[in-house]
Amino acid sequence: MKDDFKKPVFNKRIFWDVNFETLDYEKKAAFIIERVFERGDVEDIRQCRRFYGPAKVSHTLLNAKYLPERRLHLAAAIIDKPFTEFRCYTQKLLNPGLFPY
Repeated sequence: MKDDFKKPVFNKRIFWDVNFETLDYEKKAAFIIERVFERGDVEDIRQCRRFYGPAKVSHTLLNAKYLPERRLHLAAAIIDKPFTEFRCYTQKLLNPGLFPY
């Protein structure tokens, strides 16, 4: 959210369920970061990290309620934290699913 970086241009398929043109990049930063890491490609993730900065991205991802498992490992590698520190990982362990027969 630095003034010297222009607003990133994300692929519209990431935000298929919201009005893309009216997204507020400042107020909805957590939503945007989580959605980009969940559905975006490498270029989208780079633009997100460039715009929001590594500290904001790390804080948001560590406190995210949900990330798919494959994206959880990607996020852990990008921000250089073990995936066991992520909130979504610990919540998943606390709420196990049904036992598969």
